Amino acid sequence: MSKEEGFPLVEVSGTPFERGLQHGRAVPERVKGSVALYRDQLARRGVDVATTNLLAWDVVPKIRAFDETYFEEMRGMAEGAGVSIEDIILVNCRTEMMYGHAALGAAREALDDGCTGLVVLPGAARAGRLMHAHNWDWREACADTGIVLKVKKNGDGPDMLMFTEAGTLGRHGFNSDGLSLSGNFLTCDRDYQGAADVPLGLLRRKMLECRNMTAAMRMLFATRRFCSNNLMLAHAGGEAVDLECAPDEIFWLTPEDDILVHANHWVSAPARAKLVDLGLQNTPDSIYRQRRVTAALMAKRSDIGWDVVKAALADEFGKPEGVLTYPAPASHDSVYCTVATTLMDPGAGVMWVARKPYESREFVEYRL
Repeated sequence: MSKEEGFPLVEVSGTPFERGLQHGRAVPERVKGSVALYRDQLARRGVDVATTNLLAWDVVPKIRAFDETYFEEMRGMAEGAGVSIEDIILVNCRTEMMYGHAALGAAREALDDGCTGLVVLPGAARAGRLMHAHNWDWREACADTGIVLKVKKNGDGPDMLMFTEAGTLGRHGFNSDGLSLSGNFLTCDRDYQGAADVPLGLLRRKMLECRNMTAAMRMLFATRRFCSNNLMLAHAGGEAVDLECAPDEIFWLTPEDDILVHANHWVSAPARAKLVDLGLQNTPDSIYRQRRVTAALMAKRSDIGWDVVKAALADEFGKPEGVLTYPAPASHDSVYCTVATTLMDPGAGVMWVARKPYESREFVEYRL
C-alpha cells in the first residue's frame, strides 16, 4: 500500500508557532474536516456556535498555564489551515467539550468512544523487542481527518512520531528516547465534577515529550484532569504500565507474563471498588475485547510477532462491535468503527498504521 492510500505524513519543525503553521498548511482540508466533525457533534448535542466559542475561550487560561507553547502551536495551526483559534481549541479539547457540559444543555449520554490497546514486553516477543499496538474506535469520518505527525524538536526535547487527528497536538505514538503512549476511553461518576489543570489531549502530548517513564508518570500524577482516561505507557527498554486515570486519582496495572491489555472498562480492583463505571452501559463489548486479545497473546507467549498482534486486533467476535469494529450507528447520527490500527516499535523508531482495517489490513510504514 502506498502512503497516498494511508494517512498523510506531516513533518514539522522550528518554533511552536512555525510547527503549527506547517501542520495547518500541510493538511488544511483535513483540519477543516476535524473542525466540521466536532462542530456538528456539538450542534447535535444542543450547543450552538456562540456557546462553543465561549467554551473554547474558557479553556484558554488552562492551556496557557499548562504550556504557553501549546497555545502558540495551536495559533499556528489555525493560521496555516485558515480556521479560527476557537476551532483548533475545540478539536484539541473535544472530549471535554462534547461530554463535559451537561449544565449548559449538552447531552452526556451515549459515551461511545472506544479503543483496545496492548503492550508486549521483550520477554514474550518473538524478536525480543517491545511491541505497542492500538485499535482506535471512533467516528468513521476520522478516517479522512487522521494524520501521522512527525515533530522535530531541534534538541529541545525528544522528536516524536504520532498518529493523531489533523489540527491536534497529538494522540498516541512514541518519541526518539523510546517512550511510547496510547490512550483508551474510560468514564466514571467523578467525571466533570471539579477543577482541573488541562484537557486530555495536551496531557498526552506532554507525556510524549518526556525523556523517560519516570518523568512522564511524575507529571501525570501531579496533574488534575477534567475526566477519566486510560493511558498505556511503555519504554523500548522493556517496561510498561497501564494507568487508569480518574479525574482525581490514578490506579495502575503492570504486565502479567509480559503482556498488558486494556479496553474501555475499569480493571484494577481498587478502581472497581471505589468508582461507578459509566461506560459499560454503552460499550459492554469492552469486557470480551479485553479477554479475547489477552487470550490470543497468551496463546503465543514467547513467540508473539506482529502477525499475532495483527490477528488479535482483527478479531471479529461480536461483529459489528468487537475488537475490530465494523461501521455501525452511534450517538447523534454518527457512524462508529475502528478508524485505524497502529503498531509501534519504539526501539526501532517505526510505526505501521492501517486505515479502515475492516476494509483493508494493509499497513503503511512510517519512520522517525
